[in-house]
Amino acid sequence: MKRFFYFFLALIALFSCSRDNGINGNDSGHRMLLIGASFFKPYANHLDEVAPDAGYTNHNSTLVFRGGEKGRAISFWNDSTSAAHQEIKAAFDDGGIEYFGMTAGSPPDNRTEGFIEWIQYGLHENPDMRVFISIPPIDFPANWNDTAQYYGFNSIASFYDYFVNTIIHESIVDPLRTEFPNTTIFTIPTGWAAVNLLQMKQDGLILDSINLSGPQATSLFTDAKGHQGDIIVEAGTLMWMKGIYQEDLGTNSYHTGFNTDLHGLADQIMSDHDPLYNQ
Repeated sequence: MKRFFYFFLALIALFSCSRDNGINGNDSGHRMLLIGASFFKPYANHLDEVAPDAGYTNHNSTLVFRGGEKGRAISFWNDSTSAAHQEIKAAFDDGGIEYFGMTAGSPPDNRTEGFIEWIQYGLHENPDMRVFISIPPIDFPANWNDTAQYYGFNSIASFYDYFVNTIIHESIVDPLRTEFPNTTIFTIPTGWAAVNLLQMKQDGLILDSINLSGPQATSLFTDAKGHQGDIIVEAGTLMWMKGIYQEDLGTNSYHTGFNTDLHGLADQIMSDHDPLYNQ
C-alpha cells in the first residue's frame, strides 16, 4: 500500500511538471512589454513567430515602437503626452508583465536616465517582472573600421566588445542593479550577430548568397544606416530566444530559411556573453 502511495505521488509530480513546463519541457510562454527603435523592432516582432514555434504557446508581447532617438527609454518617458507614453503606462497598469525589454540607446551624460523611471513605474503593478536591454550594433557599417579607429580600437569587434561591457554593462546595467536589487536585469548583445555575420561574409563562410547591402531578404544590411537584413534578424531573434527563454538552440527546430547555421552562431554568441549579464 505504501509503495502504491509513493508511486501515486510520483505520477502527480510528473504530470504537474509536464503541464507547467509546456512542450519539450519548456514553460508555456510569457507576457512581455517591449519598447524601442528600428534596431530593436525586428527582433521583437519576429519573436512572436519563433517563440510559439518552439512551444511557448502563451507567448504574448506588446511592442511600442518609434524610430531613431525617439525609441529610447528616456524619449518615451519625457514625451508624457504622447500616445506611445500612454500605451506603455497602460500596459504596465494592466499588470501581468513578466518581461520588460528596452533598447540600449541613452544620453551619454546620464546613461540610466529613462531606464530608471520606466522600471520604477512598471514595478508598481508588476513587482516580479524581469528587465532586459537589447544592445544594437554600431550604425553605419560601411564606416565601422573608421569608427573603431576613431575611438582607439583596431577593429569593430574590439570596439563593440567595449561598447557592450563598459558602456552598457558598467554604465547602465550595474547602476540599475544597484537601484533595483530585487529585480533581474540582463542584456542581449544582438549587435554581435551583425558583426559576426559581416566577418563571416568577408571570410567566405556564409552558405547563402548574401550581399553587403540591398534587399532585406538577401542582404546583411538594407541601407547605409545599417538596418538589419533577414539573416541578421533571424540570428538576433534566436539570441533573444536563448536570452529570454533560455532555449536550447542545439535542439531548436525553427527553420530560419538560410543554409548558414544561424542557430550555432546565436548559441555561440550567447555562450560567449558574460554570464554575469545573463538571466
